[in-house]
Amino acid sequence: MPGPTAPDASLPDGVIAGDDPQSPDVRRLLERHLTFAHEHAPPQDVHALDIDGLLDASVALFSFRAGGQLLAVGALKQLDPLHAELKSMHTAQAARGRGIGRAMLDHLIGVARDRGCDRVSLETGTMAAFAPARALYASAGFTPCGPFGSYAESPSNTFMTLVLAPNPAATVTS
Repeated sequence: MPGPTAPDASLPDGVIAGDDPQSPDVRRLLERHLTFAHEHAPPQDVHALDIDGLLDASVALFSFRAGGQLLAVGALKQLDPLHAELKSMHTAQAARGRGIGRAMLDHLIGVARDRGCDRVSLETGTMAAFAPARALYASAGFTPCGPFGSYAESPSNTFMTLVLAPNPAATVTS
């Protein structure tokens, strides 16, 4: 698992690092994430991972902490050697608008790139409550795509993907 990443100067002092979905504060933030998803989407279209899903070997969970306080989480699920999926992106309500979600998104994209992925995809809701998330993803270069993995088309879901440029540091020359 990659080591901690210090945020840029515009963010509050904090660190992004791998974390345990079973930690009490992580569990509480993930419960808020699931509650939000269920409040705004039909049950059959809620694909947020629960704790057991986040414990799967294909998933790596990261947190953003500042002053010991958990402010955000995000996960990366490895779908195959070249394709990863963003999961469980959630910023605490009090921490929104401070660039923490963007820092987490950039970190997860970097992890995928370091793993050799050539694409990162995601699923999110089409409802107004999910508009800020869609805008964040679009601003990072994600574009609409069709369903991937085991997802099916639904009026409640939108799918987005980002094609990754290779990491020059990870390129092997012969």
